[in-house]
Amino acid sequence: MARHLITSALPYINGIKHLGNMVGSMLPADVYARYLRQRGHDVLYICATDEHGTPAELAAAEAGLPVADFCAQQYDVQRRIYEGFGLAFDHFGRSSSPQNVEITQHFARQLHKNGFIEERAVRQMFSAADGRFLPDRYIIGTCPHCGYDRARGDQCEHCTRVLDPTDLIEPRSTISGSTALEMRETKHLFLLQSSLESEVKEFVDAHTDEWPVLSSSIAHKWLTEGLQDRSITRDLDWGVPVPADTWPELAAEGKVFYVWFDAPIEYLGATKEWADEQPDERDWKSWWYDVDDAVRYTEFMAKDNVPFHTVMFPATQLGTREPWKKVDFVKSFNWLTYYGGKFSTSQNRGIFTDAALELLPADYWRYFLMAAAPESDDASFSWEFFSSQVNKDLADTLGNFVNRVLSFSRKRFGDSVPEGGQPGEAEEKLGRDIAELLTEYEEHLDALRFRKAAAALRALWSAGNVYLEEKAPWLEIKTDPDAAALTLRTAMNLIHLYAILSEPFVPTAARTMRDAFALSEDTATWVSSDRARSLNSVPVGTDFTVPPVLFQKITEDDLDAYRERFGGEPESD
Repeated sequence: MARHLITSALPYINGIKHLGNMVGSMLPADVYARYLRQRGHDVLYICATDEHGTPAELAAAEAGLPVADFCAQQYDVQRRIYEGFGLAFDHFGRSSSPQNVEITQHFARQLHKNGFIEERAVRQMFSAADGRFLPDRYIIGTCPHCGYDRARGDQCEHCTRVLDPTDLIEPRSTISGSTALEMRETKHLFLLQSSLESEVKEFVDAHTDEWPVLSSSIAHKWLTEGLQDRSITRDLDWGVPVPADTWPELAAEGKVFYVWFDAPIEYLGATKEWADEQPDERDWKSWWYDVDDAVRYTEFMAKDNVPFHTVMFPATQLGTREPWKKVDFVKSFNWLTYYGGKFSTSQNRGIFTDAALELLPADYWRYFLMAAAPESDDASFSWEFFSSQVNKDLADTLGNFVNRVLSFSRKRFGDSVPEGGQPGEAEEKLGRDIAELLTEYEEHLDALRFRKAAAALRALWSAGNVYLEEKAPWLEIKTDPDAAALTLRTAMNLIHLYAILSEPFVPTAARTMRDAFALSEDTATWVSSDRARSLNSVPVGTDFTVPPVLFQKITEDDLDAYRERFGGEPESD
């Protein structure tokens, strides 16, 4: 059985992330990691804050803090939010860690040794008003491809095309706003991606049939256009320093590595951070070095990150001529929009992760985001859609089922699971339906089809409601108490089953459901189809409690308040 290494795109340090960032990387990775752990796999889920680069320096300057202090502060803020969302990282690290510095510099030395890094004199924009060379993200302007007027000097956020600052129309400094920029000569290191193109293409081609169309098409688009040698150093005060033992002149000038060079390497760095913190001193390389098929590596990211992880980082790994583990499966996502438009802090549009947790518990957001995940196309968030999913699926289908079964049984039979009669045709049919739906649920999660997995989970919950409505224990109790007891006992076993199967999506509610039963030997992590069919995991006589309402409905007054606070109008028909 292969071990599973899971990484999600590193959240950038300069600000709290919105729900689109959450659904595009960290949350689906967490759902998958939880599921695999429950199935008994050895799983390592690694993430970290991405702390280097121009935006970190700019955000720190705006906050009036040294950049190191700003990043440390924001790391704590982000870490608390992700804990609030129930993200069960094995380790959540920092790209500014000593471990990442060490490994990034090692990669650079190896690439240089093998002839894949070259020092070149380049002409770079210099701002007299700012008294410095401007790295790419210190320059904004109009994208020559799509006309977006706030494209960055390294990439256009609108069309995702990779750019150089000299590509921009009417470039200006992000520090001073000055357009009085001039080209001056300086030296930088270049990764010779052109020399590695055939190897990268071979790598991508080997995964084309396995990867989602979104991932493979983006990778092939880059390869079709031809890989260009890429500058991997910048003139910044904050970053992984160019090692002085290899490039003394550039090190003396204070050059640091480009954030997109060191950020993917942080997956390795964070794994070493994790290993260094373990009392048994686990070997971090056992997940990354010379592991071949012993480790299956899955990455999660939004579509704008795909080129760097399918082309640039594999090129970096290949160029070291060392056997580093490369990604097996790239799960990519489209955009989650807010009423069809972009999330925007400045325009008070959209929900950011800290505000989301202020409004409602994490399970509301976890379930909705996965049920509406932008897998095949962009998805649009609206408060109407969100409340409909929460009220229908979570409050009515799952929450109401749990509450009315346990409340009615306690009222009629006391605080322990009643015995009742023997299972009949209805129970046998229910068992067959549950086993079939469970198989479907597992197949979708194994294939990382999250919307379909959420639909299968919803169908599992619905099967319990259909059974309860057909058996109607509130009517059975009047003429056949044993039949009513059987129905309720069966429904309680469904609740326990739901607690186990729902854990990847709604872990807090799952724990509440499971804790409702006084089962001291309840150690099951998953349920086989055969066991699900029998519905007998909660023995007769087991004590239980009625938990508080699992999910509160969202009212029209709530919706009005949310729209007023967060902006946006319902989309017209």
